[in-house]
Amino acid sequence: MSEPTQKYSITMPRDIAEAARARSGPSGLSAYVAAAVARQIERDNLNELIVVAEAEHGPIADEEVQALRDQLQQARSQQTHDGANAA
Repeated sequence: MSEPTQKYSITMPRDIAEAARARSGPSGLSAYVAAAVARQIERDNLNELIVVAEAEHGPIADEEVQALRDQLQQARSQQTHDGANAA
């Protein structure tokens, strides 16, 4: 079941509004904007977690970040490879 909704009035630059409207597809501009705001809230929450973790454990080294990115890419490649073999 979907959450209750409420109508809001927002102001944004015309070019951004028109680009969003053009990309919104059949779900409409409201759904497109709601999804974008939800993603931004997720990012804000993650950034808050990072700040807390770095305050407690220190900053994450660039090398550690790159190693994790490499692992993620390798896992994605393996999934793609395994999916292709299953077909």
